[in-house]
Amino acid sequence: MAANASKTVIFAALAGNALIAVTKFAAAWFTGSSAMLSEGVHSLVDTGNQILLLYGIKQSAKPATPDHPFGYGLRLYFWAFVVAILIFGLGAGISIYQGIAKIQSPHVMESAWVNYLVLAFGMVFEGAVWWVAFRAFREEKGAGSWLEAIRASKDPTVFTVLFEDSAALLGLMTAMLGIFLSQALDLPVLDGVASILIGVILAGTAAFLAYECQSLLTGEGVAPKVRASIRALASSGAGVERVNELLTMHFGPNDVLVALSLDFTDSLRASGVEATVSALERAIKQAHPEVTRVFIEAQSFEAHRRDAAITAAAAAAG
Repeated sequence: MAANASKTVIFAALAGNALIAVTKFAAAWFTGSSAMLSEGVHSLVDTGNQILLLYGIKQSAKPATPDHPFGYGLRLYFWAFVVAILIFGLGAGISIYQGIAKIQSPHVMESAWVNYLVLAFGMVFEGAVWWVAFRAFREEKGAGSWLEAIRASKDPTVFTVLFEDSAALLGLMTAMLGIFLSQALDLPVLDGVASILIGVILAGTAAFLAYECQSLLTGEGVAPKVRASIRALASSGAGVERVNELLTMHFGPNDVLVALSLDFTDSLRASGVEATVSALERAIKQAHPEVTRVFIEAQSFEAHRRDAAITAAAAAAG
């Protein structure tokens, strides 16, 4: 997905969360609702998260340097991982703490209508932001399932905002239900239970996002379909007998490194190898615009297999 599309989603989320955070804290102070205070913390954390994602996008766009020859694309994945940790540590942690405190010292909230008004207001804003993120993610989803699309996505900014706002909507509904039941049943403790449930929702969201981001951060390759396409292109190169090895790695949503080990026919001259390498590099980049670097090694299959065996033996011994 283009960086501009990602930024649009993040700016929409930033504006919505900042606005609703202020109203939630005001309502929590006015009514004494623990669930509403948890929702205020939730929106505040989300606001900070959007700022971190924007910072990650800016950092990832920095040009390569001698110290970082492959650029800074992985910084986007790092900051997305930090966002997941913050959702867990601050959002979930504070919500659960507030809920436990309310259960231990329950008290009747005042002017609960303020909470309903703010929660309804929040659903409108969070719903609007969710729809922006949903539409952006749907454009890149393709024909596969939603879970497959999330697992295959290499742009953590959009699915992070989508999951954040999905959790936000669930949290708002939980807070509204908790406040309603605490009044209807005259059980103020249910307001604290709602706060704990909001924390559990945030913890689950954070765990999933952290898992997806760590996979990208630790060097995720291209999708199997793309890998098969690159292998087919390499195999069709003039003078190529076989593809010994194909390695790929995402340094960013649109920054892929491809490394190939090819076995060329013995009769092919050095000039022919050079021509094939250049032609393959152009063909791979043309077929897959996200590929920014292609490194091709000419090596016989037997030599490649020998080197792989030596490497495996050394790893086992170490």
